[in-house]
Amino acid sequence: MEKQFILHMLTTAKNLSPFDVNMALDAGWVSALAYTNVEPSEVQGLVQDAIFSRSAKNLRRTGIFIGGRDTKQAMDMLKIAKRSMIPPFEVSVFADPSGAFTTAAGMVAAVEYELVTKFNTTLEGKNILALGGTGPVGQVAAVIAAQAGANVRIIGRQLDRAQNIADLCNNEFGEGKINITAGADADKAEYIKTADVVFATGAAGIELLSAVLIASASQLKVAADVNAVPPAGIAGVDAFHNGTPIEGSNSGAVGIGALAIGNVKYQAQSLLLKQMINSDKPVYLHFEHAFSVARDYIKAKY
Repeated sequence: MEKQFILHMLTTAKNLSPFDVNMALDAGWVSALAYTNVEPSEVQGLVQDAIFSRSAKNLRRTGIFIGGRDTKQAMDMLKIAKRSMIPPFEVSVFADPSGAFTTAAGMVAAVEYELVTKFNTTLEGKNILALGGTGPVGQVAAVIAAQAGANVRIIGRQLDRAQNIADLCNNEFGEGKINITAGADADKAEYIKTADVVFATGAAGIELLSAVLIASASQLKVAADVNAVPPAGIAGVDAFHNGTPIEGSNSGAVGIGALAIGNVKYQAQSLLLKQMINSDKPVYLHFEHAFSVARDYIKAKY
């Protein structure tokens, strides 16, 4: 008898995300088992309990999902999980803390598509402002865009915190191969003058870019907002916008709203969960893989 597809879902938080559980089951995992308040030091033991309970042949029907709230912690736990495997006893692992990896991937892929189709250009060399970029989605979006060749500046209310996050992104996620800079929110009126793209990834219900700043953005091309709660994070961009011209933009910029981004995020997460099931060899998935499948999904759809 064939074994069930079991996904062991680890989170450092008090509760596992119901969104992630639904996604896992809809993707084809038969059982999704929650492990909450997990400490990084516990990952090795949990992984090795999972891999030694089945034959090497049946381990492809076992997987591990890493959630939580912290991007660095999730990546560290992914690395611990990978080191804990004892070939041929090895299973696939997918990290997506708070959905940040797939949300950021969906946003950057959607922005890239608008740049290519409406402005005949790419992310390479573009000036990007990540407003409210000190949070998980902003961090990851900044790294993905920088890896694609963009000049990214993380904007935060406190310059010191923004700089610390930029350093984290460069060194921990970018492995020293990218150069994300930082800026203070108080100076965004100056930064917006040379921005080609804006990511709004701050807390819900807070306007990060006003209509006045939109009008002053003389080379702005695309503005993307992950916030679905009024007021919009970017003036003139609502949740339903999908490459929609932004009213009041003097540069002809288009907006991408939370629902359009969310659709790509949903597809990316589903595709990666299915990849875990369908792969003949163990895979270790994170934000780079999420961006790859998000790109492919958009290209195939449009």
